[in-house]
Amino acid sequence: MPQIDPDAIRQGDRLNLSRALTAVENGTPEGQKLESALFPYSGHAHLIGMTGAPGTGKSTLVNQLVKLLRQTNDENPAPKIAIIAVDPTSPFTGGALLGDRIRMQALAGDKGVFIRSMASRGTLGGIAQNTAAFATILDSAGFDIILVETIGAGQAEVEISRLAHTVVVVDAPGLGDGIQAIKAGILEIADILVVNKADRPGADNTANTLQAMLEMGQNSQGKLFTLGKHLRDDLPGEAFYVPIEQPGWKTPILKTIASEGKGVEGLINAIQCHRSFLVTSCLWEQKETQRLRYALEALIKDKLVHRWQQNLDEDKFESVIADLIQRKISPIDAASELM
Repeated sequence: MPQIDPDAIRQGDRLNLSRALTAVENGTPEGQKLESALFPYSGHAHLIGMTGAPGTGKSTLVNQLVKLLRQTNDENPAPKIAIIAVDPTSPFTGGALLGDRIRMQALAGDKGVFIRSMASRGTLGGIAQNTAAFATILDSAGFDIILVETIGAGQAEVEISRLAHTVVVVDAPGLGDGIQAIKAGILEIADILVVNKADRPGADNTANTLQAMLEMGQNSQGKLFTLGKHLRDDLPGEAFYVPIEQPGWKTPILKTIASEGKGVEGLINAIQCHRSFLVTSCLWEQKETQRLRYALEALIKDKLVHRWQQNLDEDKFESVIADLIQRKISPIDAASELM
């Protein structure tokens, strides 16, 4: 395989970029070196997560969103946009359709748009293991906006909230509105709520139910607290962080008909307003800190498991399994013995 040039990636060379993403997804040593080399040039893109249940029209909405964002004029140059579409992997065959990009064919001819599908490869949470690494590579390549479309299988797929600056949760009428809105999970991570397919019966009821649950949650949580940096009097020069009370972000509920492009402009305005809110309230830095902390912890866990597997005594492992099956020891005791 030809050598991948990090400088060419930073200059927007798509062939090198595609090869780099493949190397990262496959976990090759070259992919890890590229991620390390390009990491210092990341941290500028606005990461937007698009999540929601299957059938809500996420891919169609992403397609319309990008088409409108790419319309340019003298005052607003069009941003460069990358799309990461995560598709589920079969637990039986290991295959993935990677079909989300089929709905985005209209964007294929735009040189300012880069679309990459990736399989979840068994990772839970709605995104793949290397989605964050993909975002780093694309960020370093100069993309202004990175849209991550998650698997969106239900309430537990909330990992996108640890990756994205802005999380857009897409709902649609007829998905068990009242019950789904009450359940914890995916509703709580939304910075922006979208009721797509708003031309269908029940759209107003869906929006009203979501609004009622949001108001209940905001009343119980009170005001938002963010972190501010200060210098300690007793330790000159040492910084620490304390909570500073600020007005919170009020999650808007928008209606769209993605198939017709209706309501998409309002969604763009909401996304831009949320980005401005994050920057002015210092929450952008806090989100970046949380994102990198989570990514580091995930890498440490992976490396520890890999190291444990390399040093594992297979005979001892089988012996412990046999004792476990015969109920001679508990799973907790088995884990302690093997560790």
